[in-house]
Amino acid sequence: MDARLPTRLEVTAMIRAVEVAGGFATVLKKGESDSGSLLVVICERGGDSILYERMPDLSGGRKWAESRRSDPEKPFDFNDYVDRRGAQDPDCWVVELDVANAQQFIPGMD
Repeated sequence: MDARLPTRLEVTAMIRAVEVAGGFATVLKKGESDSGSLLVVICERGGDSILYERMPDLSGGRKWAESRRSDPEKPFDFNDYVDRRGAQDPDCWVVELDVANAQQFIPGMD
């Protein structure tokens, strides 16, 4: 079995790191505390948003991948998508990071 950090600790560490760097982070949807999946929305100064989530890879692991990007032409589509993804999995967490170079605050992101 793969040892994994409980989701609540991963989220807490991510939020603290962003705040220390002078950014803002918040939980948009709270999921199962130990093993809930995690979606991360990143933006900078409220600008265009990008959604990252862990996706299965060929080795059987899970790597972070961009799954959606906001479109200025369709401003509501991104939030609708994030809401739908969160509703599909009641154990899922959705966290927003508003900070420069936000990818650096996602643990294990290459």
